[in-house]
Amino acid sequence: MERATHLIGQAGPFLDAVERASRAAPLRRPVLVVGERGTGKELIAERLHHLSSRWQEPLVTMNCAALPETLIEAELFGHEAGAFTGASRARAGRFEEADRGTLFLDELGTLSMAAQERLLRVIEYGEVTRIGASRANHVDVRIVAATNEDLPRMAATGRFRPDLLDRLSFEVITLPPLRVREGDIAVLAEHFGRRMAAELAWDTWPGFAPEVSTALETHRWPGNVRELRNVVERAVYRWDSPARAIADVQFDPFDSPWKPQGMAPEPASIAQPAPPVRGDLDGVTDLRAAVDTHERAIIDHHLTKNRFNQRQTAKALGLSYDQLRHALRRHGLIDRA
Repeated sequence: MERATHLIGQAGPFLDAVERASRAAPLRRPVLVVGERGTGKELIAERLHHLSSRWQEPLVTMNCAALPETLIEAELFGHEAGAFTGASRARAGRFEEADRGTLFLDELGTLSMAAQERLLRVIEYGEVTRIGASRANHVDVRIVAATNEDLPRMAATGRFRPDLLDRLSFEVITLPPLRVREGDIAVLAEHFGRRMAAELAWDTWPGFAPEVSTALETHRWPGNVRELRNVVERAVYRWDSPARAIADVQFDPFDSPWKPQGMAPEPASIAQPAPPVRGDLDGVTDLRAAVDTHERAIIDHHLTKNRFNQRQTAKALGLSYDQLRHALRRHGLIDRA
């Protein structure tokens, strides 16, 4: 069964974001989509494209975090034959592929400063020069970018070009996390559950038992809609009695009594009380900045203590590896690690 992509929800903040995307879609201006992982940033990008006059032209997607820094510029802007080792033939970049259409740049905050500089030039002049070429090619591309990073803060600390941020932020659409979308958890769970039941060829949809519905509503959903979909679909496919309401759900698929020892959390990271915050608390006038400073100091301390071993540092702080990597990028510590 083909997995359809729909924007589903009824919560006010979510509908506001969708409406803003609909209004921005006909324009040729860049749009920046901001949100936590799994909130549907790519779906908003698709909406911006399909509701625009470019809907019959290509929608090209590039995850900026999926490629090593040395290949990002070649992927974005293309290259000529012999431009670097391994470039046996000329290749068009994503900008040329998206000509007359839309280019969706996911994980924008991971772009190197060099790539940011070249991206700014493309936006300003509409010209792309392949690596190793002496002549520029004109392109007509509408850019939609997405990130879960705090780009204004990155710009303030020199990790993102302020002029590029200005160019890309004509419209900024911030997607609310699932935990604040009142009523949407039940709506989405019902949608994903019915779709999975149809894929399994069940005759009827039994729904969820009250205890499962309560568990779904009270979970924090750090992975947002993507996590909810996986949890619901897993619960449906594991359920062996389609005639009865689904009464079992597992949020962590790795949770098992036979989990390998290396995957088990260290005792020191389980249920430990938070250390007291020290210092002049009366002098705090910017709570967010104070919390960020405290968090950065804690992470930096544990990095040093664990000899910059990121997996050991993540265990010591009770974080997953991905959560630690995100925190390192956010606090500008990625180079120290």
